[in-house]
This record gives sequence, structure tokens and C-alpha cells, in this order.
Amino acid sequence: MRKYSIIIPVYNRPDELEELLDSLTRQTYTHFEVIVVEDGSVRRSDQVVERYHDRLDLKYFEIENRGQGFARNFGFEKACGDYFIVFDSDTIIPPRYMEVVNTRLSDDFLDAYGGPDAADENFSDLQKAISYSMTSVFTTGGIRGKKNNAGGAFQPRSFNMGISRRVYRETGGFAKRDMGEDIELGIRLKKHNYRMGLIPEAFVYHKRRGNFGDFFRQVHSFGRTRFVLDKLHPGLELIKPVHAFPSAFVLFCLLIPVWYFVFEPFFWLSLAGLALFIVLIFLDATSRTKSLKVGALSIVAAFVQLFGYGLGFIQEGARRVLRR
Repeated sequence: MRKYSIIIPVYNRPDELEELLDSLTRQTYTHFEVIVVEDGSVRRSDQVVERYHDRLDLKYFEIENRGQGFARNFGFEKACGDYFIVFDSDTIIPPRYMEVVNTRLSDDFLDAYGGPDAADENFSDLQKAISYSMTSVFTTGGIRGKKNNAGGAFQPRSFNMGISRRVYRETGGFAKRDMGEDIELGIRLKKHNYRMGLIPEAFVYHKRRGNFGDFFRQVHSFGRTRFVLDKLHPGLELIKPVHAFPSAFVLFCLLIPVWYFVFEPFFWLSLAGLALFIVLIFLDATSRTKSLKVGALSIVAAFVQLFGYGLGFIQEGARRVLRR
């Protein structure tokens, strides 16, 4: 029977960690240990962990703040399992998750896997709106949680992924503190021909950021990441036209007032196009979530996401040009 080690880095999120640990007590497949790595938190999770010691095979470590990538590596070093699974602390795990993963790996082994994310019905309206924006065809092209994405073959993401002990031993795990550390690891796994894949049924409920300010900062870092990774792995063409779409959207929106003075017909045409985009997001989000409020919040979430990512992409791109 394969034993799994679940690695959870946590930074100032004891309340979210409690929900995650509680969900792990409900798993139908139970041959796993849980390793919580407190990454230099001010709001420590030791009391939360203590409440679950008699319900989970649980280990708790405190380290100086090193970033989530290196905190995961620390957890890997302490792990006893044959296969390592990584969750972000703001996730909740469905009861059959471990059973689904074990069945897939037993039938068709993967050196590394990833799973999609979803919004639980108990999430707040804001969390549902952000989740919609991160998976909508109108913002990401609907590529998250699909077997292929904008970068080509599927690559695991660290909020919900797993790697074998052998892969960690041969690659050293994460090579970056944060900001694209999972994408960078996926690039190295692909270069070394490890077998990776999506397990669609192995989804998690992902809370994401608690407010639009935090969400903006997160997606802004995503926009910058593409250029950072391209610098680390030159020659792999990691920046593709689809990654520039949010930047094009930002420029499109900013130029709308200009067209009024330059070429008024195009001003009204652009305004109509933007209005159609807003209506489509509202109707689609409302239809998917069955909530008018979530539909309205999804409009804001979509603009925050596109502007955050787009401005980050423009900022890092401009820095590269200036350096050259």
C-alpha cells in the first residue's frame, strides 16, 4: 500500500489551516501523513495542529521565513511517504481526493500530477467571484484545470499537486522561494521527460485571496513571473502571445477615452465592445453560480485579474527592455 506525505506550508493562516486539516480527517483513503511547515509566521498554527494530533498522523515544524517553495522542500526532507502531495493552506480537500489519486497512480503511474480547483458552495460570494474569474473563458481562456494550457503540455500548480519521492530526490524540488516556483519546477520536470498529467477528479476547493487588493497583488506577480521564468530558462519560448492578452486588454481600456478626441466612431465602438464583455461575464457568472451578487462581483474580479496580470506583464517587460 502506497504511503503519501501531504506537505502544507503555512504563513499566518491558522484559521484556514484548521479547515484544511478538518477536511483531511474525512478522507476515505487514510494511509498518509501530514507535515505542516510554519514558514516564519507571526500568527502561529501550533494550537490548531495540537487539536488534530489524535486524528491525523501529523508532524509540525517551525522554520524561519524562507518562502513557500523552500518551506515545501523542508517538508519533503522530513517526509516518510513514497509520494509527496502539496496543498496550499487555503484549500479544502473533498473526502475522496486521496482515494482518487491513489487509484489513478496505481492504474497509470505519473511522476508528477496536478489537479484542478473549484469553489465550494459554502465559500463567500467574493471567493466564488474570484474563483469564477480564475477559471472563466473570458479571463484565462478557461485553460486552468485542463490537460493542455497556454504553455503547451499540462503543468502542475502548487495549490494542488504531487511528485514522487524519486522525482524530488533527482530534481531537488522547488528552486525558487515563490512567484512561479511551481511553473519553474514543471519546466524542469518536462525538460527531463518525467511523466506528468492532470487528474481531473482530484480537485480541491480553493479559497484564494480574501479581498480584491490581495487578489490584485497575486495576479500582478503572475504577470511578472513569465519574464522571470523566461530569464531562468532561455530558449524555451515561455512567453507566448496568449500571455500578452491581459496587457492588450489594459491598453484597450486605457485608450478608450483617447479615441473620443482622435476618432469618435471608434470610441463608441470600443465602448460598446467593453459593455458587451461586461454583460457576457455577468450572464455567464450568474448562470454558473446561480447568484446575481456573484455575477456582479465577478465583473470586478475579472477587471482586477486582467489589470493586475496585464500591468505586471507590462512592468516586467519594460524592465527587460530597459536592461537591454
